[in-house]
Amino acid sequence: MTVVSTTPNSPGAAPTSGATILVVEDDEPIRDAVVRGLGLHGYDVNGAGDAEAALATVGRRRPDLLVLDIGLPGMSGIELCERLRSVGVDVPILMLSARDQVGDRVAGLHAGADDYLVKPFALDELLARVQALLRRARATAASTEVVVAGPLWIDVDRRRATVDGSHLDLSRREFDLLAVLAANPDIVLGRIRLLELVWGYDFEVDTNVVDVFVGYLRRKLDAAGAPRMIDTVRGVGFVLRPGRV
Repeated sequence: MTVVSTTPNSPGAAPTSGATILVVEDDEPIRDAVVRGLGLHGYDVNGAGDAEAALATVGRRRPDLLVLDIGLPGMSGIELCERLRSVGVDVPILMLSARDQVGDRVAGLHAGADDYLVKPFALDELLARVQALLRRARATAASTEVVVAGPLWIDVDRRRATVDGSHLDLSRREFDLLAVLAANPDIVLGRIRLLELVWGYDFEVDTNVVDVFVGYLRRKLDAAGAPRMIDTVRGVGFVLRPGRV
């Protein structure tokens, strides 16, 4: 892994926060480097070498964020992510992988990960993504907004979404994306803007994560019997049109 050293409070570094982070990585030198690097920037960081150790750590003290390697021995990172989501662990998960394949990224996101970072990576990029995920999680937790857009009813405080009264089973990031689109009806939002609003990014990132999650939302809305409300505006972004019938 390429790790570029940064000093606390250097440009691009995450500010001291005290947030708790669990790094799940079987490669000990990489795990130690990530734990040390995040710790130097004010985070309370623990490490685990496999899925079983991670589950035990989460059971004792739920962290604010997980950094999770996809290639763990035994239970893979994707399987661990699915397991955590299935038992209600809803903290942000940043997936790591040595493989830059679209299929791997989609599998990780579909399992419930919030972001995906390919090795080798610079510590500054890891810090920026961690900060963005934590910032977005805190903003969402503090919200008390209720959004209504056509047949959609979204209670942001209770994190509940319905279509004509029928519950939508959404992941945390799917919910956030739908809430942002519904709060801006008939307004075309670019991918970069959606990354800022939903993922908390305020830096350039090369990812098709928005397209992937829009695809997830469309399938779940279709399955719930909702009209096709999310349109793609080619070359620009996406728009939710609540007036569709």
